[in-house]
Amino acid sequence: MGLNERIGFMGGGKMAEALIKGILKAHLVDPRHIDVVDPDPARLAILRSEYGVSGFAESEQVWRNCRIIILAVKPQVMGELLNDSREFIDSNHLIISIAAGITLSFLEGALAGCGCRFIRVMPNTPAIVLEGMSVLSPGARSTAEDMDLAKQIFAAVGASVVLDEGYLDAVTGLSGSGPAYVFTFIEALIDAGLKVGLSQPVARTLVLQTVLGATRLAMESDQHPAQLRAMVTSPGGTTIAGLHCLESAGFRGIIMDAVEAAARRSRELAG
Repeated sequence: MGLNERIGFMGGGKMAEALIKGILKAHLVDPRHIDVVDPDPARLAILRSEYGVSGFAESEQVWRNCRIIILAVKPQVMGELLNDSREFIDSNHLIISIAAGITLSFLEGALAGCGCRFIRVMPNTPAIVLEGMSVLSPGARSTAEDMDLAKQIFAAVGASVVLDEGYLDAVTGLSGSGPAYVFTFIEALIDAGLKVGLSQPVARTLVLQTVLGATRLAMESDQHPAQLRAMVTSPGGTTIAGLHCLESAGFRGIIMDAVEAAARRSRELAG
């Protein structure tokens, strides 16, 4: 279903590109109805060539053209961008921020009196291959229609859920940082394959398909992961021997500690 809207991106980095790719693949808007602002001419040239979008070095025209604006700039330049853009922003604008650590209170305070609405979103990097997990948090003035628009946009790059902003530090620790934990696990499994005598290409193929298959099985099954694990684990067999090593090393506790540490750091960075 098309959005019948023009969408502007402030920032043309990898996450913005992922959203553009997903939006176009889902046929939400025509590429001619996507505007991107980025100070790097080479980056704009790539986006124009690859996706047929319009690129701008300055933001004024994009604010004037688009009702939906996605803030995809680095957090450290957010304040300057909003301050420089105030005069172009009004109550027609729905502003969606994907900048890590930038709170709704910061956004709403920076543009107090403009009448615009905000939604804060925490996506993760698998959005690059349209398999992301995004959590959306509504601002004080955002409407049900605004949330429906945002959910359509982020559904184009994976799955999404709506949560109160108070949960976003926990979300950051789990799904925001989560891909790094998974990549580390994948790397360790490949190295383990090398250790037991497999070649790197063979180990990589076995590991990636095993992780993909296990994930899909977990997603499509109504059984708890513990039940799925039990399906692979025979008394006195190979799997229980491997699981014993993981349990002895505190594998579950390490994962829990990692998520908790990342969530704590997210709170610290948000100030």
